[in-house]
Amino acid sequence: SKKGRTYHAELTPISEGISDEFLEEMCRVCKIPNIYLFCNKDQVPQFLNFGISRGLNFDILTWHKPDPTPMCGNKYLSDTEYIIFLRGKGAHVYGSYETKRKWFLQNTNTADKVLWGHPTIKPLNIIQTLIVNSSQEGQTVLDPFMGSGTTAVACIKEKRHFIGFELNKEYYDKACQRIDAVKRQLTLF
Repeated sequence: SKKGRTYHAELTPISEGISDEFLEEMCRVCKIPNIYLFCNKDQVPQFLNFGISRGLNFDILTWHKPDPTPMCGNKYLSDTEYIIFLRGKGAHVYGSYETKRKWFLQNTNTADKVLWGHPTIKPLNIIQTLIVNSSQEGQTVLDPFMGSGTTAVACIKEKRHFIGFELNKEYYDKACQRIDAVKRQLTLF
């Protein structure tokens, strides 16, 4: 809440996209923008225009899915998910030659979808790669759309701190269960 204003009502219709106002707030919170936005092709122009108009560097990464949903009708298959990377001057790209590819070839995450009950769960290894490329151990990663907690799990495994938000109580509870399970597993070793 900012000056008595809550953003819950503005975030509820998120399936229709993220507003530039919300992106501005993300940039403000980050101080130096270092943002990944998973999106469909229709959202790409907005995100690129937002970044370009603010002098941010950008890259378009892609996740290619060899096993897309067979529904295509009068269009191409939905076998590619776009990841817009926006970063301000001073934000570093870490990682290595192997982690800096702009594409991922991986099936949809059906096992974790079933296990954690989230319809758009991302593969853990992709999120871990993005975290390694954009932060260092001990730094904090923010995920304002936490879902089932994949980013939090990746942060724990990569020794980063995390802050996550999730409006849906069912997903929030599952994310907490998942985070606790990973923490318990790590204390065994």
